Amino acid sequence: MRQAIFLCVSAATSVLVSFAALAQDQPIAFTGAHIIPVGGPEIIGGTLVVHRGKIIAVGEGLTPPADAMRVDLSGKTVMPGLVDTHSHIGGAAGADSSSPIQPEVRVSDSLSPFDAGMRRALAGGITTVNVMPGSGHLLSGQTIYLKLRTRPGEARTIESLFIDSGDAEARTPAGGLKMANGTNSIGGAPFPGTRAKSAALVRDRFIKAREYAEKQARATETGKPEDSPARDLGNEALGEALRGERIVQHHTHRADDIMTVLRLQKEFGFRVVLHHVSEAWKVADEIAKAQQDSGGKVLGCSVILVDSPGGKLEAAGLSLETCAVLERAGVTVCIHTDDWITDSRLFLRSAGLAVRGGMTRAGALAALTRNGAVMLDLGDRVGALSPGMDADFIVLSGDPLAVRSRVEQTWVEGRKVFDLADPADRLWAEGGFGAGQPQRPYLCCVDGAGVGGGE
Repeated sequence: MRQAIFLCVSAATSVLVSFAALAQDQPIAFTGAHIIPVGGPEIIGGTLVVHRGKIIAVGEGLTPPADAMRVDLSGKTVMPGLVDTHSHIGGAAGADSSSPIQPEVRVSDSLSPFDAGMRRALAGGITTVNVMPGSGHLLSGQTIYLKLRTRPGEARTIESLFIDSGDAEARTPAGGLKMANGTNSIGGAPFPGTRAKSAALVRDRFIKAREYAEKQARATETGKPEDSPARDLGNEALGEALRGERIVQHHTHRADDIMTVLRLQKEFGFRVVLHHVSEAWKVADEIAKAQQDSGGKVLGCSVILVDSPGGKLEAAGLSLETCAVLERAGVTVCIHTDDWITDSRLFLRSAGLAVRGGMTRAGALAALTRNGAVMLDLGDRVGALSPGMDADFIVLSGDPLAVRSRVEQTWVEGRKVFDLADPADRLWAEGGFGAGQPQRPYLCCVDGAGVGGGE
């Protein structure tokens, strides 16, 4: 079947930092590839045309613009850049031991653009990532959505990787709110000692945030700003979640813990993605009903697939069939790395494991791309190859579900940021002397820092 889609788009982008210097003055036409657009039929011998960071055409039988530079990708596979909805690359750290709920903490203040994880992610084909603080708290802080749009050494600040929240005046980064329940957040005071106390603390804090917002609104309505409560950064972040402006990205494993999250969501109306969900297969129908009854505020499940035993006891019920069970129940499913739990370089393998567990091919590929983008409120920009979307894509040596296929190139916003043929990039993909800690070979005179020394 012949397909042809063509649309001119502007060069405007909504990224936090302008990269006008990197904009393409000349269109690039990638021809002859097996294209997996996600959201439409796969195209054999297709053409992808990008210009100024955007996709302007994709299909079969296209005639590229006369001035386009042509790149022959015959024998290769092209698909959207992968979207990782749950990662800890960049040296991510969030809340401390002072309290179990710390919504004012911003993970962006802990991240380094020089971290090796950024390069490993690109080597694995990941172009968009939700970097999260940890799960040792009921609420450990604000997450951040990044575009890995630079080559090694180019990014000097995390600001150059931010995805803008959409507020052009405030120029703030987009992100969610990281919450957790289960055994991770249980501990000695001031942390809760039981699951019931965990839920009680969350309820109490959301009620206070709602009251804070109501007091602010009354002060505005009456024209008495002096009656407005003192500014509280934590309540502001929780208020964004209550208004649906910031998605709650919620760590939860056991079936009963999953149901607790859904109970809290129904009570307070926040938008939520259920992460990990080791026992979601036990309550798949209940999750599907919550997704429907909430009017889409339960966005779906972000699943981790691990094919070897071990880890925490509450994850003992993890199954390779979880994605398939959720898919059949009608739940929106994406997959994440939780890097280092799954190395970012092996992300494609997770889709293969999902198919092995019974998920459809189309569902598994969407779970690495489009569905994750939707769960980050980025579905109009990334996760699929269609005109008007960001030119984020990967070039594979073969089928994405084939164990021997390699990520050969990673492109972000129309720019190649990883190339397996480049020896420097291959080092990040395969490891070796100097990979991961590029400065380490030169620290021979620092105690414990030489090769074979302590971390």
